[in-house]
Amino acid sequence: MNAQTERLTLAGTAGAIEAVRDSAMLAEGATPRGVAVIAHPHPLFGGTMDNKVVQTLARAFVQCGWTAVRFNFRGVGGSAGVHDEGRAELQDLLAVVEQVAPAAGGQRLALAGFSFGAFVTSHALQALWPQGRVDTTVLVGTAASRFTVAPVPPDAHVSTLVVHGEADDTVPLASVMDWARPQILPVTVIPAGGHFFHGQLPLLKSLVVRHLQAASV
Repeated sequence: MNAQTERLTLAGTAGAIEAVRDSAMLAEGATPRGVAVIAHPHPLFGGTMDNKVVQTLARAFVQCGWTAVRFNFRGVGGSAGVHDEGRAELQDLLAVVEQVAPAAGGQRLALAGFSFGAFVTSHALQALWPQGRVDTTVLVGTAASRFTVAPVPPDAHVSTLVVHGEADDTVPLASVMDWARPQILPVTVIPAGGHFFHGQLPLLKSLVVRHLQAASV
């Protein structure tokens, strides 16, 4: 599905947040299924909203009729502020949500994140789930060996996709299983997949599309 891209400047607690909105080109009169907010990997290791995995997630959502919003955490690109190890980054993510999918608007909301972004997204899900705001969640390469990832609310398990590479040498699969096991939370493992899914991004995209299509039935 073709998409149109729009650059945004949003407001965060530290100042401007640089963002991009990818919108599906829908038939006349059709409306998007909702808004997906996608978080990028670690800012101190080159993570940005233009990361290939983040773009793959955005394309999957757009293909399924969602509007996808990618943004730079504080201190990255045109976003103001400095890195805060996930604490203030959570506030960045929540600020983006409130501006692109405000609660009063009644839009369906999806959350997605890769690596450090999945860690931050887990805490956003924990904060927003009790409000009935989140329709679906996708966590990829979840950085469970490096950060304290929040548990997924039990009622959100069925609408949450967790994907990890079998051969991830940045975040070992075992650490994600240790996080998921007490929750009895399923993890989809891509055989021989590394942290950045080199050569396997089409497979990652297809898994996300399958999850989103199943959620719409």
